[in-house]
Amino acid sequence: MDNPVPRARGLMFVWLVGASQVLGLASVVLTAVWMGHYSGGFAWDGSRREFNVHPLCMVLGLVFLQGDAILVYRVFRNEAKRNVKLLHGIIHLLALIASIVGIVAVFDNHNAAKIQHMYSLHGWCGMGTLVLFCIQWVMGLLFFLFPVASSRLRALYLPIHVFCGLALLIMAIGTCLLGITEKLLFSIMSTYSQFPPEGVLANTLGIVLVCFGVLLGYLITKEEYRRPPNPEEESLSVHFKTLTEGRSPTTP
Repeated sequence: MDNPVPRARGLMFVWLVGASQVLGLASVVLTAVWMGHYSGGFAWDGSRREFNVHPLCMVLGLVFLQGDAILVYRVFRNEAKRNVKLLHGIIHLLALIASIVGIVAVFDNHNAAKIQHMYSLHGWCGMGTLVLFCIQWVMGLLFFLFPVASSRLRALYLPIHVFCGLALLIMAIGTCLLGITEKLLFSIMSTYSQFPPEGVLANTLGIVLVCFGVLLGYLITKEEYRRPPNPEEESLSVHFKTLTEGRSPTTP
């Protein structure tokens, strides 16, 4: 008779992954509705409508797509590692493209409106997150997808890469929350405390982003959802233990 515990855990995992996708898509839809309905829609003409492209692309790229890129190692944990690596890299590339479009949109809008660049905490955190995200993506290519580094260096960098992925997702969500508050203070400062529909929608977006991050953090760090190690990962683990604990690869 089948053990019901693994089946229940598997079902719970499916529900949690499904919930994460609902939250991620909801964050993108809420951003699109906010910018489309309350802020005039989208354009590429230097106007405020071009600015509206910025939050949509950043939520889509640095939050939703980045989160899904990390999650593929949990969802496809029994698939061939090479294929999962490729999918991980492609989704991250799409996230990077969307984020660059969003950054260009806000800089173009600021240039047209003669607004100073990079003066707010949101801007500083956002640019720092994007720069680190680019570095993380390039390092992932060089160390894992098209490895040019030795096994020793890959073993050293692997835990750093995993930590930085989750840290960047947290940074992206935190930066989005700063941006939501900044946008609301600029657009509805005089009525914000009276619970206008735009403010309620934007606050709801913030809560959805936080829930998405918390749920992904749980899925990513839950030990029973980790990908079973393959021979390549076992080799990296042995190298890592050798480097950190001074153990020989043949030590039991």
